[in-house]
Amino acid sequence: MGETQHDLTLTYDPRKTWAHFVLYTEPDRGIVTASMNGTVAIEHRSPYVQQWLSRLQRCEPNPLHTTLVANHEIPKLFHPCVDEDPASPSAIAGSGCVCRRTFTDPAFGLPVVGEHFRTCRDDGDSDHLPWKTHHIDQWTYRTYTPLGLRDGEAFASLIIDQETFWMRTDRGNITLLPQRRGHGYGLAGTGGRTALAEYIQQLADSDGRDTYIADRRGPRHAGASIETFLQSPHAKQTQELTLTDIKRLAV
Repeated sequence: MGETQHDLTLTYDPRKTWAHFVLYTEPDRGIVTASMNGTVAIEHRSPYVQQWLSRLQRCEPNPLHTTLVANHEIPKLFHPCVDEDPASPSAIAGSGCVCRRTFTDPAFGLPVVGEHFRTCRDDGDSDHLPWKTHHIDQWTYRTYTPLGLRDGEAFASLIIDQETFWMRTDRGNITLLPQRRGHGYGLAGTGGRTALAEYIQQLADSDGRDTYIADRRGPRHAGASIETFLQSPHAKQTQELTLTDIKRLAV
């Protein structure tokens, strides 16, 4: 049965704690992922990332979290961090760690998986007992993007945060920019830049009212001025673009 976009309504009701979520599967290849939502990995830290992280709720792994990791990594979802249990199967060389943590974004009911990567090295010499020193300790967060804003919230600004793209709502909430699977955004490559330009054009054409990526039919050609801006050095700076800014770009 083929996918019919306009027949699908993906919603999240925090009162019932469930979401309509469409999966894509290839059982013979062990592939299970989102059918419509885009996937992003966030490695850097910024005020925008911190605001988003502060909203996440720690939770037990559920089936949606397993779609964000490779099949052989699923057991790691259930292993504690070495900071919580030094005897964890995720421990490496004592205090090193390759654990996973699972969260839920309560704004959309979407799963988030934090990937911990901490390495250690031995420092010391023959006259001293060696001690462990961390030289890499980082978290990468993988999640799905929403397909649009929730009812009752409106677009306020688009945020360029390195290669991560956010949307701020009129309530001050921050969310990853709605993105469709297979159409990721970016500034470096032509494909990602074109997808971002088309979405910016969509916001400009609708006065910020049309944020729902799943309703798009075919390509939406962006104005040349948007393309020119996204190719410029200025676009690579961390910034927030209001609706006025976006409409000015689309002229």
